[in-house]
Parts: sequence; C-alpha cells; structure tokens
Amino acid sequence: MIPASISDYRALARRRLPTFLFEYIDGGAFSETTLARNQSDFHEFTLRQRVLRNVDQLSTRTELLGQSVSLPLVLAPVGIAGLNARRGEVQAARAAQSAGIPFCLSTVSACSVEEVAAGAEPGFWFQLYMIRDRGFLKAMLDRAWQAGCRTLIFTVDMPVPATRYRDIRSGLSGGSPLRRKLRRTAQALVKPAWAWDVGLLGRPHSLGNIAPVLGKGAGIDEFWRWMADNFDPRVRWEDMAEIRRHWQGKLIIKGILDAEDARAAAGTGADAIVVSNHGGRQLDGASSSIKALPAIARALGDDMDILLDSGVRSGVDIVRALALGAKGVMIGRPWVYALAAAGEHGVAEIIELLAKEMRVAMALTGVTRVADIDASVLYTRA
Repeated sequence: MIPASISDYRALARRRLPTFLFEYIDGGAFSETTLARNQSDFHEFTLRQRVLRNVDQLSTRTELLGQSVSLPLVLAPVGIAGLNARRGEVQAARAAQSAGIPFCLSTVSACSVEEVAAGAEPGFWFQLYMIRDRGFLKAMLDRAWQAGCRTLIFTVDMPVPATRYRDIRSGLSGGSPLRRKLRRTAQALVKPAWAWDVGLLGRPHSLGNIAPVLGKGAGIDEFWRWMADNFDPRVRWEDMAEIRRHWQGKLIIKGILDAEDARAAAGTGADAIVVSNHGGRQLDGASSSIKALPAIARALGDDMDILLDSGVRSGVDIVRALALGAKGVMIGRPWVYALAAAGEHGVAEIIELLAKEMRVAMALTGVTRVADIDASVLYTRA
C-alpha cells in the first residue's frame, strides 16, 4: 500500500505491530463512545467555501507560545511510543524539528529525556503527570530543564488510570503476569519485521524516564503497576502553584473539557491549556474535544492560548479547530501510526500531508494567514 491518508498509516501500523501495541495506541476507555465522537463531531462544522479571493501568498506559519512554527501543529505526548519503531521518540523528535513544529515527550516514554536530547536538537517539549512522589516529580522537572526543554505540558485528566478493554483482551493488562507475557511474546513472533527492528535491534528496552524507579530488568508489567500506584488522585488546583513555582519555562495544562476548569486554569499562572479528553482514553461518555472547544474559547477570551487535542485527522480538522478558537492542535495517534509504519520518514510524511490539506482548506475558504482563520470560515457556528 502507498499511504495517502492517516487512515492508511493506521492500516500499515496494524499490519506491522504486535497486537498488544496496536490496540494500546488505537483503543479508548470502556465502550469507546468518546473515542468515536472525537473524530465524527468534527464533521458537524461545515466550512464555508469562498472563491476568487487571491490566495496566492498563502502561509501556514504562525506562533505557538512565542515559538515560530511552520504550521499550528504539535506532536502530542504518547506513552511508550518509542516501542513502535527503533528508539521511536528520537525519530519522531527529529521529524518534528525538521518540519519546524514542536514535539512533546511523554513522562512514560520508551526513550529517556536525555536520550532524546542527545539524538535530536534542543527545544522539544516535555509532559508530566502529578506523581505521588513529589521528590521524583521535581527531579523529573529538573532533568527536563537540563535536557533543554523549556515548555512543560502538565496532564491533569489522569488522577486514576481508566479501564481499556482492548488492553485486557490483548494481554497488555489484566490476567496473570505469566499469561500476559506469553501472549505478548506470541504476538511479537508473528510480526518478524517489528521483532527484528524493535525487539532485537531496539535494545535496551526500558521505560526511559521512570527506569530508575522501576529497577533493573523491569518491563511493561512493572510499568503498569507503577502507574497505578503513583498517579495522585488527591491532586487539586492548589497543587498547580507548586508546579508553577518550580518550572521557569512555559506551562501548559492539558486535559480541560469544561469552561469552569478553563477559568481555574487561567488563575494558576499557566500560559496555555489543551482542550482534551485524553484521546477518549479516560472518561468514556465525556464530550468530544471539538464540541467542548467553543464554550471554553468564549470563557477565556484572550486570557490565554488554547490548543486542541483528540480527534484531529486532517488539515481540514486543523482549520475547523482554529475557526472555533484554538491557536493550534496536537496529534497523538496519527504520528504514532506513521512512526510504526515508516519510522522518521513516516512521521515527516504525515506532517507534510496535514500541511498540504490545511493549505487547500485555507485557499478554498479564502484565507491566506493562520491569524485570519475564525468563525467566518464556517457555516455551522458554535
């Protein structure tokens, strides 16, 4: 298959990856209704086609949190993404930086923040959760700063891990440790390209940033146990003040779906928020991100920048999100599909794919600058 769309890269990733890895990327919480609505709800916002508008000097270049970018797009943090290709987060960071957009590394990445810093240029973003062990949390902030990260995304919609049925069925979680390990091994053996490239040549395997606390020889099962034990369900808005005091760079709060929470986030001293439902991986039955965006944009006005995450699958979706009040969007699954399918080259291809689609959508709605994309390009108003 010659991939022409993100759905094609998804199909290629499914062919190449062991089942437990593909289902981890692709799945959502419980019955996955929010996961589905994240994409389908975009289509309710119809673009207003305009013609004869002189769109010769069109540009997707803009600024996100003071950083000049080639298009309003960020590669979102995705847990254990580096297992989908050899040293995968390093490859993705290089592709993003070559394209002129930000890459954000997850706390629970396969490659450590130091490895990504050594393999890519300085300036990538870092993501963190509220961890019970505040000593580890502050040490992780210091490691990210020393690695050259100056933008922190703090994820707040995971006080407890959700149940994901696909992960239980695939052997990634649930059941006995021995049975899980046997199922994952069997799945890897029937995917020889992945087993060779990642399973063998991709060694050493570890959960990069948390490897020191997991201990030598720890694997995925120890990772799940650590997550369950260390996410902090006691976290409150007041705890964000501690993060703001410790972190001297840009601070983004990710996981906002409600206008009241958006106003609370604005009071923390954060520089931006991400309207997100964790890709439909946490609260099934919650609003899609695109449906939540307009009310949040009205509540915040110009108080802080807004990014949108969850459900973006095309450059047309980027234009819709900007028209509804976002300054930029984040993608998670799309870049991981592309990474699994074709490594760094695949990630570069989907970035360029989204850029081309966005340019077409801008031209046919009659705008030439990202700053000019607003509600006037939509027929369906929020």
